[in-house]
Amino acid sequence: MLFLKLFRRFQQTTPQCDVTSACGIHPPPQMHAALERERARADRNDSCFTLVVFSAVDHCGDNSSLQRLANIAKTRVRCLDDVGWIGRDSLGMLLVDCSAETARRIARCVLKQLPPGDATPACRVEKYPNRIADDVLECDGEQVTPEQDLGQPTTAMFIHPLPRWKRSLDILSAAIGLTLLLPLFVIVAAVIRKSSPGPVVFNQLRSGWGGRPFQLYKFRSMDVDAESQQRDLLHTNEQDGPAFKMADDPRVTPFGRWIRKMSIDELPQLWNVLKGEMTLVGPRPLPCAEQQAAKRWQQRRLDAVPGLTCIWQIRGRSKVSFAEWVRMDIEYIGKFSLLNDIAILLATIPAVLLRRGAK
Repeated sequence: MLFLKLFRRFQQTTPQCDVTSACGIHPPPQMHAALERERARADRNDSCFTLVVFSAVDHCGDNSSLQRLANIAKTRVRCLDDVGWIGRDSLGMLLVDCSAETARRIARCVLKQLPPGDATPACRVEKYPNRIADDVLECDGEQVTPEQDLGQPTTAMFIHPLPRWKRSLDILSAAIGLTLLLPLFVIVAAVIRKSSPGPVVFNQLRSGWGGRPFQLYKFRSMDVDAESQQRDLLHTNEQDGPAFKMADDPRVTPFGRWIRKMSIDELPQLWNVLKGEMTLVGPRPLPCAEQQAAKRWQQRRLDAVPGLTCIWQIRGRSKVSFAEWVRMDIEYIGKFSLLNDIAILLATIPAVLLRRGAK
């Protein structure tokens, strides 16, 4: 569940309302801070909280129904809870230590108190850390459709969380890169085919934005049965945490060892970038099983779209602990900007050429 991305997205617009934190209804910055505070508390205490999101259906600029709903919602929460705006047409209720079912009941009660004739907002209930996405929330026999923009991406529709400048840079760079690197791809594919039996391209399910699985593509650098062999090599793992890494992995082919050192095996992921499953700069995606085995706070790396390169890639790669690796990812998410992305991309080139920390 991507609360951080959710709020950053809605913070781009300011709600046109006269309700402020002075009367207990937070504007977006304060609501964002409250949400981050509660998520940190939930991670530390292994607890949960629920976010109820009410969103205007017509988006015509008249959010008077939401303003009245905000005052009603404030009467339904405890002193530990928060009510605030998360966008021009979206209101949130942050309910501490509250189950999703209880949150649904509260949402229904709030909606029932709207004056007759008011437009009924869409409603969505999300629970941290376990996501609950309601397709429909019933209120007095009427179906209240959820706000589609708030959902975790599905196979049918991928709602991209990247800002326009970052997505545009990804598309342009990936398209140019795939075109220019095509001769290299042909040569690498031919050598892989000749040097070891099996397919040229290896694909594996990785955890993407919000934990959404996707197929990651790489040039095959290992034996065909490398994944089944890993179970017998777990005792030789040189990386702490859930990730698996070895300096002298016996599953790696001779040619595969060279393309891994030069990170050439990762270049097919430009196709993932072009598809929108990855971006040029972002946390490196882990296999789904490894990501699911990470600690609660370490799941925060899923707040960003996974990338082809990252801070970890230029600060030693395999030389750092898994916890430090994740902290670098979280640091990147907190300093997300165009200039930072450019700096990381430029620093990646010498890091790869000098094979800094590569295994």
